[in-house]
Amino acid sequence: MITFFISLLLLLVGYFVYGKFVERVFGANSKRETPAIRLNDGVDYVPMGWGKIYLIQFLNIAGLGPIFGAILGAVYGPVAFIWIVVGSILGGAVHDYFSGMMSVRQDGQSIAEVIGKYLGLSAKQIMRGFTVILMLLVGAAFMKGPAVILGGIALNKSIWIWIIFAYYIIATLLPINKLIGQIYPIFGLALLFMALGIGFMMIYRGLPIPELTLDSLKNMKTNGSDYPIFPMIFVTISCGAISGFHATQSPLMARCIKNEKMGRQVFYGSMITEAVVALIWAAVAMSFFGGVSQLNAELAANGNQPAWFVNLVSKELLGTFGGVLAILGVVAAPITTGDTAFRSARLIVADFTKLSQSKIINRLIISIPIFILAFTLTQVKFDIVWRYMFWFNQVLATIVLWTITVYLAKKKKLFWIALIPSIFMTAVVSTYIFISPEAIGLNHRTSYIIGLGFTLAVSLYFFYHKYFLWKK
Repeated sequence: MITFFISLLLLLVGYFVYGKFVERVFGANSKRETPAIRLNDGVDYVPMGWGKIYLIQFLNIAGLGPIFGAILGAVYGPVAFIWIVVGSILGGAVHDYFSGMMSVRQDGQSIAEVIGKYLGLSAKQIMRGFTVILMLLVGAAFMKGPAVILGGIALNKSIWIWIIFAYYIIATLLPINKLIGQIYPIFGLALLFMALGIGFMMIYRGLPIPELTLDSLKNMKTNGSDYPIFPMIFVTISCGAISGFHATQSPLMARCIKNEKMGRQVFYGSMITEAVVALIWAAVAMSFFGGVSQLNAELAANGNQPAWFVNLVSKELLGTFGGVLAILGVVAAPITTGDTAFRSARLIVADFTKLSQSKIINRLIISIPIFILAFTLTQVKFDIVWRYMFWFNQVLATIVLWTITVYLAKKKKLFWIALIPSIFMTAVVSTYIFISPEAIGLNHRTSYIIGLGFTLAVSLYFFYHKYFLWKK
């Protein structure tokens, strides 16, 4: 249990120490007028207090990510603790803070527009399409997934799809403070209390959380030879450490921040909070059945479905109340991720079409085609698409990190705080696509050579621009 408490302490220290350092590097200015004030339209640009924005941002970026990803990552053993802690402090929180604050400095524009400003027009056009497609896939999947679960309780799947679909339309079109601003803080608190409750009961019952030692610093996953720690765990645990999806959500809150000094609490703080949630679920996953090997066996026997584990643990550790929270987590969390995915898609399209969203008719012009496409996608099997979704997510995170690196380099600021995680994540995503059995599936040596070679090429390309082209 010592490793767990040290990890928790490091996350807190990371927020108060490294978070302030990152804020200073960016140069947050409390006197600078934010888009929420300057462009207030009562729909998307709406000033709100930091506490409400923090909870909305937390739920936007969290959903089931830090729960499911942490459970699936726990099968690798205590090494998961290292990635959650180091990844979130040095990578994920830096990624979230800068993607949010750079959007604030660009009038709350979507991440595709931010990327385009620093990586060029071609990158902007590609990322516009990439992010819209990603939002459609996330929204469609989080329409169908909860409907299947609810269909097993009452009514049927088709009816629930229509109900959830109707909610998504309303949430996407209404001003952000009318629905999302009212219910998200409540769901955010529920998700947080669920994790804290699980963590307390885990400690109270003395569940045997594995310690990180030289002996346990290894791959404990069943058939681990096919799934090496590098790069597999860094893609499996995404939302609990670093996730590109977060960069698509941050502009929503960048349009609501009243003061740039709120950025550390909202963006960096919500990522650290998510890491705490992931840490708790990784720990309980490793300890609930008595060890990591037992976790591997139980998950395999139940189809590697983390939803089954969440339901079991919640009821066992929290009783009837836990059962309610489990349903809330497994159903409400993905729904509240899906609706902001659609809202993000609307704003991404609005940004590059320059179509003002203050009028409902303009919101409908963009939203109707989006929802038609999304509803069509609910009729398609997602097995193959979602096999690669984690990878697409981490590719987006990598591109955003490089955007931050270029931004800092051009501003003559300490770009190393983004460059190091950029290089690392480039190695992760470029190696994963070649080594993963679900992707190309090359042998390990060949995959590492290709992945590291590509990473070196990208890094040299950056330094060439930094020291030879941008100085001219």
